[in-house]
Amino acid sequence: MNIPFRFEQPWLLLLLALPPLLWYVHKRLQKPPVIRFAAARIFAKAATFQNSWAQPIQNALYYFGCACLIVGLARPQFGVASSRIKTSGIDIMILLDVSLSMLSEDFSIGSQRASRLEVVKQVTEKFISGRPDDRIGIIAFSGRAYLVSPLTLDHQWLIENLARLNIRRVGDQTALGSSLVEDGTAIGSALATGANRLRDKRAKSRVIVLLTDGDNNAGKIPPLTAAEAAAAIGIKIYTIGAGTNGLVPFPHSDGFGNTYYSQEYMPFKEDTCREIARIGGGVFFRATDTKTLKEIFSQIDQFEKTDLEVQRYQNYRDLFGWLVGAGLCCLGATFILSETIWSKVP
Repeated sequence: MNIPFRFEQPWLLLLLALPPLLWYVHKRLQKPPVIRFAAARIFAKAATFQNSWAQPIQNALYYFGCACLIVGLARPQFGVASSRIKTSGIDIMILLDVSLSMLSEDFSIGSQRASRLEVVKQVTEKFISGRPDDRIGIIAFSGRAYLVSPLTLDHQWLIENLARLNIRRVGDQTALGSSLVEDGTAIGSALATGANRLRDKRAKSRVIVLLTDGDNNAGKIPPLTAAEAAAAIGIKIYTIGAGTNGLVPFPHSDGFGNTYYSQEYMPFKEDTCREIARIGGGVFFRATDTKTLKEIFSQIDQFEKTDLEVQRYQNYRDLFGWLVGAGLCCLGATFILSETIWSKVP
């Protein structure tokens, strides 16, 4: 709620330049008196005293009165404006593949080569920031699914958890943050976990965005079975296949903390992701570079729009009467004083 101030007819304020203009024209056309009275010196002292303060006050009353009339005609108004926003948000679970293959550096940030995971995190953060009215959660998955954040409107906290999502190889094992995890790609488990988090049917729409760079090779739940279960309760599924299909630079670390790269062959099978999207009533996307991935998230953002209804209320109080009354009082006082105690001797 706020208290705005406005003029109903602001163009009338241009008339404020009229009183000074009339005063200037009057001074230019006024001629000095040509008849002198011998007894004028009798009133000289009184006139000097009177002119020292009476004339400025009289002029001030006149111009203030004119200004009040003009501003009053412009219809100044104070009011109270309020708005009520009613949103119908969307519940979105983002499923991010954090298997070791996501360390492949076939994407880029600016002119620098970057891993798939770093680019995915950056694009996902922008997607989250652009949907402030939606509840969003994140599930990371490799050989099993891990809850990064439940559905929440606290997007700053969500982004902070996303930033801490890092994977690395520790000997023959995989580490997610500071914890050792099972490597692999359990797409079915991730879908089942995401659907379980979206059981609340009060949301206008419930959506899963699945991003992976490989085929299902872990977990006990078949991906298509999980997709069918999610679709059965009204959840829409978008799938994104990330990464190039072929040889990619993959980082390794020697015993002294140095990083070196090898060319690893990482094929991507689209069939599973395409079928998951078809079952879930969504769309399958293929992202082979950073630009394409950004465009995909923009398209999903356009597909899933949040309903926003804004109702505005305004109640204004007109100050016209007060200003016109003040202006007429000032002009009337100027006339009365000039004809009585401040009258001039010819």
